[in-house]
Amino acid sequence: MSRPLWICLPTYNERENVERMVRALGAQFEQHSLNGTVLVIDDGSPDGTGEIADTLADELPWVRVLHRTQKEGLGRAYLAGFRVALDGGAELVMEMDCDFSHDPADVHRLVGAADDADVVLGSRNIPGGGVRNWPWHRKLISKGGSLYARTILGLPVRDLTGGFKCFHARVLEALDLEGVAAQGYTFQIDLTYRAVNRGFRVKEVPIIFVDREFGESKMTGSIVVEAVWRVWQLRFGRSGT
Repeated sequence: MSRPLWICLPTYNERENVERMVRALGAQFEQHSLNGTVLVIDDGSPDGTGEIADTLADELPWVRVLHRTQKEGLGRAYLAGFRVALDGGAELVMEMDCDFSHDPADVHRLVGAADDADVVLGSRNIPGGGVRNWPWHRKLISKGGSLYARTILGLPVRDLTGGFKCFHARVLEALDLEGVAAQGYTFQIDLTYRAVNRGFRVKEVPIIFVDREFGESKMTGSIVVEAVWRVWQLRFGRSGT
């Protein structure tokens, strides 16, 4: 049996996607002999996402649901999920989107890359990676944001704003998770910055990011603006450890 893998799947109004994603992940667990658990983290979705997740958890023994009473943002949802996964005995903890922007078929590739890395990033910005169905301005924001953060923080990582990641439990246990900036792009940048500063090995593997088919994007202009000044705070305001 492979190492216990927990996939943290934050949701808010994802009723069109959550069952499809959970079952797709289950198929990948079976196909690649992964010892996987899916943790759906629902921030009080008014569209019934949480109820769908509960029904799946009743049916499938490898599904868990964490209900949160209010929408507090992606970062807070992940931090709560990390705690549950670590308490549940996870050796690998993965972040991914519920809307199929991240392909479930790539999960085993990130898990395999974790054999010789502490953190594995699904990267859109290395050879073999890319983005589909995004307008030019979103591509510019994403690539520009990664370049901006990489330059200011002095990191070798090409895709700092991506949200498809696999962590060894020891990484999350070593970081000050309570101090991590908890919003959007900043959350992803902050986690990687802290991991690199603690000497953990970070590896990027190419992925194709595909814009969601159902539902609405949760990324807002305010999250992008926040990331601009938060990167400087990371660089000069604290150690990143």
